[in-house]
Amino acid sequence: MPHLKSLITAIREQDDAADFLAWPGDFELDRGDHVEEVHLASGAALEGFAGDGAGGTFFFCGEGGEERPVLYADSEGGAALLAIGLPELLRLLLVAPWWRDCRTFTPEESQELTADYLEDMPDLVTRRDRAAAALGLDLPTEAEALARLREVAVGAGKDFVLIFTPEGHPYSPLLTE
Repeated sequence: MPHLKSLITAIREQDDAADFLAWPGDFELDRGDHVEEVHLASGAALEGFAGDGAGGTFFFCGEGGEERPVLYADSEGGAALLAIGLPELLRLLLVAPWWRDCRTFTPEESQELTADYLEDMPDLVTRRDRAAAALGLDLPTEAEALARLREVAVGAGKDFVLIFTPEGHPYSPLLTE
């Protein structure tokens, strides 16, 4: 039963989940090395644990396990706090894998992005539901997932500033109000 073990272990063991998260989720556990030396302005620990195909990295922030806040940094100098804990991140990636393209967080924008993905991948919902079941995750609605993303990124995210260590410059916020 996936909920009794770590979600990272469950992803590694569940092909349906790993496949969906790899695409369209653009999240792979074997890509946790970031291309640049970075640190959090607060001095809290930063642990890369997954990445995407464009060189972005997902980091756990602070001490602990999969319940830690998750920060995403792209390869172009942008970063955002995406979730408080891995379960929340996975729900976002399963329900709205197009989160990077959200700029206004409106239902209309979300419907357009959903339609684009469904056009290219008609079995998206079936694959998503299989992945969620394999991981033992209940899914929020798309609107709930995106509202939570916005809340975390522009609220709690202000306390998670990623710094490009060699120059001491902060990454730009990926998501803003």
